[in-house]
Amino acid sequence: MSSSLPVLALKNTVVYPQIVLPLAVGRPASLAAVSAASERGQQLLTAAQRSEDVDTPRLADLHDIGTLVSLSRVEQRDKGLQVIVQGVRRVRLLAEAENAGEHLELDYELLPELTFDGDAPEQAAIVALHRENLDLAQQIANLFDSDNGTQIYQQLVGSISDPITQMYRIASLANLTVAQQQQVLACNDTHTLMRTVHEVLQHELQVTELRREIAEQARTDIDQQQREHVLRQQKRAIEEALGESEDDDDIRELREQLDARELPDTVRKEVDRELKRLSRMSPNAADYQVARGYLELVAELPWHEASEDRLDLLDAREVLDADHHGLEDIKDRILESLAVMALNPDAKAPILCLVGPPGVGKTSLGQSIARAMGRTFERLSLGGLHDEAELRGHRRTYIGAMPGRILQAVRRAGVVNPLIMLDEVDKLGRDFRGDPSAALMEILDPAQNQAFRDNFLNLPYDLSKVLFITTANSLDGIPGPLRDRMEVLELSGYTDSEKQAIAQRYLLPRQRSEAGLSEAQLSLSEDAVRLAIRGYTREAGVRELERVMGRLARKRAKAVLEARRADAHGADAHGADAQGADAQGADAQGAAHARAEAAPELDESDVRELLGPQRFKDDPRRRSLSPGVAAGLAWTAVGGDVLYVEATLVDKKQPITLTGQLGDVMQESARAARSHIWSAAQDYGIERDQVAAHGIHIHLPAGAIPKDGPSAGITMATAIASAYSGRTVHDDLAMTGEMTLTGMVLPVGGIKEKLLAAHRAGMRRILLPRDNEADLEKLPPEIRQDLQITLVAHLNEVLDLAWASAPA
Repeated sequence: MSSSLPVLALKNTVVYPQIVLPLAVGRPASLAAVSAASERGQQLLTAAQRSEDVDTPRLADLHDIGTLVSLSRVEQRDKGLQVIVQGVRRVRLLAEAENAGEHLELDYELLPELTFDGDAPEQAAIVALHRENLDLAQQIANLFDSDNGTQIYQQLVGSISDPITQMYRIASLANLTVAQQQQVLACNDTHTLMRTVHEVLQHELQVTELRREIAEQARTDIDQQQREHVLRQQKRAIEEALGESEDDDDIRELREQLDARELPDTVRKEVDRELKRLSRMSPNAADYQVARGYLELVAELPWHEASEDRLDLLDAREVLDADHHGLEDIKDRILESLAVMALNPDAKAPILCLVGPPGVGKTSLGQSIARAMGRTFERLSLGGLHDEAELRGHRRTYIGAMPGRILQAVRRAGVVNPLIMLDEVDKLGRDFRGDPSAALMEILDPAQNQAFRDNFLNLPYDLSKVLFITTANSLDGIPGPLRDRMEVLELSGYTDSEKQAIAQRYLLPRQRSEAGLSEAQLSLSEDAVRLAIRGYTREAGVRELERVMGRLARKRAKAVLEARRADAHGADAHGADAQGADAQGADAQGAAHARAEAAPELDESDVRELLGPQRFKDDPRRRSLSPGVAAGLAWTAVGGDVLYVEATLVDKKQPITLTGQLGDVMQESARAARSHIWSAAQDYGIERDQVAAHGIHIHLPAGAIPKDGPSAGITMATAIASAYSGRTVHDDLAMTGEMTLTGMVLPVGGIKEKLLAAHRAGMRRILLPRDNEADLEKLPPEIRQDLQITLVAHLNEVLDLAWASAPA
């Protein structure tokens, strides 16, 4: 046992006894250890580091078992030394020596040498492992080089006679990790050494065989590709000689486009099959264009390309506020969806259905959502769609087959995650060609559209990343199963104040820009805008209001041009009489243009002059209602409306007569109201004999328009009670609610639309069913302030609030 020796720490190798190994030395401590060993008998210790990350290792950073080596040669290199060492004995590292200087010096003890006695009976297992290890080493050598494997094995292993040294040589040549090499060095007996090397060689043989199979497969693929390339070149040369190379060039270009795309394996297999079929097909064949169109669709469809979502809520809020006034509930719901997508990108996006009358901004709201998210926007109109193949695509067996509208929209978008707006989903048709709403259910359902199959493509395509938004004027035309897959957001309409803000901020600037006018040439006062809203439009949205703004802009543009022409003629005539007529005429013409550009702000009288008589005025006949007339509130597909119910007494031979294009439900409501008034006449101050002596005729004006629904129940009952009692109803009172045969008032729908209509019509008192109280929370503040809303539960409450006069 030696007291201590310098230590050479090794990062990525292990030195074995009797094995010669070159080592590159570059660290300062390692250079100092080699220098110290050269001065002390050419001996030093080598030990593998536990971690390669340590640059200045100490005893704790080294494995306990190392090797005593002798320096055979030391050569100077550019970045350090090249030393050749030969292992002598295995050693155990004990402790650090004191005052070692720059290098690490450790105490050590020699470990017993391993022996091999092949003749001893008890070593039969060791002999068998030894022979098996030699066979495995030769198999590995043959796999590396099938021609010279035996020669290589003999040069590296066969020249060594000692079995222990042979195992060390095999371990040093095998592609082992430092931990595996150290495991071999740490074996304290011959049997453990043989077994450890056997396990290592078995693993190395499996890895080597797998590498060879991979290399052979790659070589085979390359050879096949080269063969196909040569054959294509020969085929091209033959076709060029025959003058038939043009179509081949098109197919080759299509093949290059498809090869450049990262297609799924199932798609790639189908594409290769279709390309081979197309290459064998004559360009004059009936299926040629269909097959080519199919491959072009695959090449143009986005399979992995996606746009990056912008999910900043502040930016999204700014975009929505810049594009739309009001609609706070809708904006908040959109921002909630964006927040969920930001926190969980894998979350399934909801299918929003924007329901509301025309002109409230459903389509433009979808465009704003796409702009806020940074997504590509595509719009499909489904109104009047009858053929299911329009959505699913046509099978390629049909002449003129095409992919469905959904895939066409995705192809136009160029990304797998566009925002696709499906307009007018409530106007889908259904006939012998199929049910488009059933196809739409599969397209919209996140649980099914991950592998949507278009009939034309006939391959699974993932639509789950597409954000679908649908629009509808009403929910009545949407089938129940389809409606169940969507989240409905109602856009009821705008108040007059909201319309005024929209007109000033959006509509007027847009129409002014389209007419080529500046703000100085066209501006409207607040009173003028209010007149345009109330006198020339009567709608829930702002589409007709924008047309009115467009008419004003066009008339103003015409006036500007006429003024320019008149002033220019006058200036030219004045300039002709003066000296230097050309220059002065030009100056005068510029001044005339300047005068024509400036225009005062349009007021109410200007709007009446430009637009003509008002289209909508308060009906003076409705300012003081006669007995038998009551105002009701109705919901329509274009918003709410005020509906007057008229009742008059007739001969008792006709107990009840109904006119005005009333539907079945409304007719039943009228009969129920008349029956209730007859049964409870005394409770309402009506003589029973009066009811028995007269029939009642109920009429709803605008008879050309079909009307139906239970909402007019209490209005009809009020009109009937008014006709029988001779009492009049408040002219600023409107009501809505379904009535039972016993007089109870039941809740109805469309409350917001109806109240907006009442507000537009100038009503001030409203009667609503008590169970509709929750709907009042969604009303704009100005509606609540301007309307006196009373909740009722029975007809007696309605009549107590409705009478404006004493009994006749």
